[in-house]
Amino acid sequence: KGNVHFKSSRNRAPRQYTEGEEGEQQHFLLELRTIADAGLVGYPNAGKSTLLRKVSAAQPKVAAYPFTTLHPIVGVVEFPDYRRATIADIPGLIEGAHHGLGLGHEFLRHITRCRILLFVVDVAGSEGRNPIEDLRTLRREVDLHDSALSKRPWYIIANKIDLPGASANLEALRNQFRTINVIDISAKTGEGIERLKRELQIWVGETALPVVDRER
Repeated sequence: KGNVHFKSSRNRAPRQYTEGEEGEQQHFLLELRTIADAGLVGYPNAGKSTLLRKVSAAQPKVAAYPFTTLHPIVGVVEFPDYRRATIADIPGLIEGAHHGLGLGHEFLRHITRCRILLFVVDVAGSEGRNPIEDLRTLRREVDLHDSALSKRPWYIIANKIDLPGASANLEALRNQFRTINVIDISAKTGEGIERLKRELQIWVGETALPVVDRER
């Protein structure tokens, strides 16, 4: 106790005190996780950064090589009724991300606080990719990282619809995932962007903030 505890009507300026205990020294590791309404999840070069540029004022780096985005970037989408939603551009995932491949754990942990997940696939199958297999792999990696994420509302953004072969792949994608909303867009040309923003406003408005396990 300090000397103020010994103050009385007869002892106005006490000098007594009691010894305190030894102080403690500890080290803490604090981790900041990106918090956004929607998280863009996809392979490198799927067009996530270009999409974020198109729907918001964010300016993530865009280049024709994988892993251009190395840290999550959050953009704000403005809606006509003056409401807003935040979207996080999560760096590209690859198969084995839940084991840490491609800095998988560093990337995946940032989507745990997103209300909804937007899986962005290259529906044109550029670079010899298969959009259906890509989506299955992405879903599996997210589930293996945190099974609770597999229960989070999710939607498919079929990007690069302007490229050859996209229409046929889009039909196959929709047939494979009949119960999931698929929005076809071209982040490069702007095709489908306004529709995506309208849907995004509905999706975010319908979804409550997730409850996150504090132990993770």
